[in-house]
Amino acid sequence: MTADENAKNKAAIDPAQAANENAAEARQGGAYVDERITLEVQVGELQSQVAELKDKYLRAHAEMENTRRRAEKDVADARNFSIAGFARDMLAVADNLGRALSAVDPAIRDAADNTLKTLLEGVELTNRELAKALEKHGVRLLEPMGQKFDPNFHQAMFEIPDDTVPAGTVKQVVQPGYAIGERVLRPAMVGVSKASPKAGPAEGGEVDKTA
Repeated sequence: MTADENAKNKAAIDPAQAANENAAEARQGGAYVDERITLEVQVGELQSQVAELKDKYLRAHAEMENTRRRAEKDVADARNFSIAGFARDMLAVADNLGRALSAVDPAIRDAADNTLKTLLEGVELTNRELAKALEKHGVRLLEPMGQKFDPNFHQAMFEIPDDTVPAGTVKQVVQPGYAIGERVLRPAMVGVSKASPKAGPAEGGEVDKTA
């Protein structure tokens, strides 16, 4: 078919038919656009749902972790504090053993016969075993010497003038303290440093006011 014949065929096409074809193409294009918009809306909704579910999952996971930590803490507290009363009673035994040992002068111990030395060694061994048993069950000795006074763990019995250390430093331990976990069984009784009183002008002397 020649070019002239093609031109004649195109010219012979019914204008109404051409309009219908154009309308059909327009409808198909519009349907495609509508379908694409619908899919985009659905994708957006699915993304929102995914984000919401992820947020719920993270919140639930965090809540489970908090519950697990609280349960572990409750179990640890129950285990530690269940023996608090018994441990507090045993502190008196530890104090008596310590006083018994400190009451013996080193010179007397050196001059003692074998019977007394054996007795003292037995008391020392008992004292060490008691300390190990308390430590095994979470009871720890408070050692505040040289530390800053802490009213949560220490009980001040008196003050000691001392300018070599900051005021409020524990300078003497009268009675050791004990704690189980972070709970105080008995505060340590201590002497605390304070600043020495400032020396005033000598009695009867004159104050130099010329400076």
